[in-house]
Amino acid sequence: MTHTDSSSQTRDARCKTLRQAIRHARRAIPEAEQHVAALKGCEQFLTLLDELSAQGREIKTVALYFSCDGELDTAPLIEALWQRGVTTCLPIIHPFAPGRLLFLRYQLSSQLHANRFGIPEPRLDIRSLVPLAELDLILTPLVAFDAQGNRMGMGSGFYDRTLAAAQQSARTVPLLAVGFAHTLQLVDSLPLAPWDIPLPFIVTPGKLHSFNTLTAES
Repeated sequence: MTHTDSSSQTRDARCKTLRQAIRHARRAIPEAEQHVAALKGCEQFLTLLDELSAQGREIKTVALYFSCDGELDTAPLIEALWQRGVTTCLPIIHPFAPGRLLFLRYQLSSQLHANRFGIPEPRLDIRSLVPLAELDLILTPLVAFDAQGNRMGMGSGFYDRTLAAAQQSARTVPLLAVGFAHTLQLVDSLPLAPWDIPLPFIVTPGKLHSFNTLTAES
């Protein structure tokens, strides 16, 4: 076994243990506390949009996801974005490209079905497809994050590939990626892989964590 193989196995084992612990902790949050946390997280996210707008960066199209497994609930945020006239999109698993995501406009009239993970997603309709280049911001799920903005997902790599593709695309303005998480998902350090991409912002119910100079918050 090479040193690289050994390091990879050690990292994978640490990720598995950390994922189990964090997922158990967030599922244990009482429903009433989850609801309050979701409302506060929504407020923090809207504050970020206001700060970006004040700096001349309007966010008109946002990709989100339906929360599950104890994740910070995105439902209040989706409603708030609709009220602001922001176009919202949901991811679907690409039917032809393994490990990839497509994004479709999400409205009250959108038809949903459960994907293979049991998560609701819109039915594929080419008329609702939103190219990655047209997204202004993508809200990324995560299991844990650290003080440098590094995120750890579920290990499937869907969002890692999406963010990497966005970085490589010919966009005039980079796609803004924002994490959305409970405060307890903040950890001291993460077992990182070379391809991991840190996030510039992570929203929690109590704080907007900023890891670049786009806002004065730190």
